[in-house]
Amino acid sequence: MAKRLCVIPGCLNETDHLYCKEHASQANRRYNHYRRDPETNKRYDSRWRTIRDIYISRHPLCERCLEAGRYVPAEEVHHILPFADGGDNSDGNLMSLCKSCHSSITLAAMKQNNQDLR
Repeated sequence: MAKRLCVIPGCLNETDHLYCKEHASQANRRYNHYRRDPETNKRYDSRWRTIRDIYISRHPLCERCLEAGRYVPAEEVHHILPFADGGDNSDGNLMSLCKSCHSSITLAAMKQNNQDLR
């Protein structure tokens, strides 16, 4: 995969993602502060980060891409059944994904929820 410049204006660091390492943590903090509700932030604490790190170390490739025969590094750990629906942090409810697959699953779930509200 070809590297590209970080999306932060004026940053000349190259990355495989949207943000370089320097700006990724800032973007995550902004997201957590302004986009996530406080209850969700409580669930994604240091305990979750430990669970996530252990899971991703055991499943370093995107499980969805792997099923399609592609070897893509995992960057996210996804809850198959969300907490809001009774899910937990057990291995059977977790899935390692690349950002692209995680985004597409999240978007599909959001669309499904919007259709259910109609």
